[in-house]
Amino acid sequence: MTDPASTGLPAARPATPDSDDNRRQVLYWRLLARLFDPEEQTALESASLAVVEDIGLPSALLDPGASVDSVVQRHPELADEFDGLMAPEPEPDGARDRAAEVRRAALAAKLLLNVFSTGSGTVSAGQLARWQSDAGWLERSLGHPPGGLRGGGGAGPDGPGAGLGLGDVEADLVRRMHLREVLADPALAARLTPSMSLIEQLLRDKGNLSGVALANAKNLIRRYVDEVAQVLRTQVEKATVGELDRSVPPKRVFRNLDLDRTIWKNLTNWSPEEERLYVDRLYYRHTVRRTTPQRLVVVVDQSGSMVDSMVNCTILASIFAGLPKVDVHLIAYDTRAIDLTPWVHDPFDVLLRTNLGGGNDGPVAMAMARPKIAEPKNTVMVWISDFYEFDRSQPLFEGIEAVHRSGVRFIPVGSVTSSGRQEVNPWFRERFKALGTPVVSGHIDKLVHELKTFLT
Repeated sequence: MTDPASTGLPAARPATPDSDDNRRQVLYWRLLARLFDPEEQTALESASLAVVEDIGLPSALLDPGASVDSVVQRHPELADEFDGLMAPEPEPDGARDRAAEVRRAALAAKLLLNVFSTGSGTVSAGQLARWQSDAGWLERSLGHPPGGLRGGGGAGPDGPGAGLGLGDVEADLVRRMHLREVLADPALAARLTPSMSLIEQLLRDKGNLSGVALANAKNLIRRYVDEVAQVLRTQVEKATVGELDRSVPPKRVFRNLDLDRTIWKNLTNWSPEEERLYVDRLYYRHTVRRTTPQRLVVVVDQSGSMVDSMVNCTILASIFAGLPKVDVHLIAYDTRAIDLTPWVHDPFDVLLRTNLGGGNDGPVAMAMARPKIAEPKNTVMVWISDFYEFDRSQPLFEGIEAVHRSGVRFIPVGSVTSSGRQEVNPWFRERFKALGTPVVSGHIDKLVHELKTFLT
């Protein structure tokens, strides 16, 4: 067979598949081939190029080196198509739009390959930043905010894409970076986007950093803390602290006037002849709220497996500490316990004082936490751990049982993450359930809800 190149003529372009179903299959076969083997499959690449160009999409969608940002920058009309691309849609009433399905397949394949085909070897700060941006586009395509499926945005754990494991992919990329070298270069460090995986690495390595590298690490931690705090603060501020105190008469001012109730209570004074309502009494809304101080004791397992919880809970504790009439205490533990209450208003300070370590000794933490219970009926204790104690499970549970029976509201939490993943020692899980204090779901929204219920 004659090589077209030897004749000086252009190579023949492969025919475009003759049906939308075939076009879609070509794109998906290329996706699978690329995911499992990064080497180019010539026939699939050529056929996919023909499909993409035939349906009016840019060939850059097939370029593994092109980020989604760069594609959208050159073709801004695609931005709206990527948004919600893979979110659930109602079943169509009529015939399926197979041409539109081919177009969606081409766009979806670009997102999936950029996010999940990450190769091997060392990762640069720029490569991590590009991956984080592409992951953000994938999350948007699934109907989540950027960071919502990686542990940074506080989005819910349910719905499409919840089990994609984006956080695991990101963690692998961070592990493949020469992080200390990147942090020592301000220009490279500035390209890093804070994420839970990155913060975990910084917290683990902070003892080995100094000078410029340590300053850049602290700046990244501060940025991440501020971003997560903003999301959580919005959730917490929706809570109303204290129930209405009806023992205090309402203020008789116009802004408190309950007009609907006033009209309803005076309807018997309606004069049909005069078409007038005579008001004998005005009714006002109660606005005064009970201000009994609430005590919140948060105990966090800071062993290596609980870093996500440690970060989220220190931020959450600081937010609740800023609410009026809420007295917050924070204790972290592994094989030792440390009282972080003096710094609870600043989660950045708390995190710099933690030492993510090995095992966990719950009874040591309980010994520090119990003296903080002044009025059991007015105290909630949140205990965040996977409850995998070495040989001290029974002593810890006995301490928890005693606290619960004293009147303290005890809330065991398997983990506090944005992805909702949790793993809890089955021995503890069953006993908590029997005690009437089942383990709260690992998603941070659930813990916020539990705490708001206690404070209202």
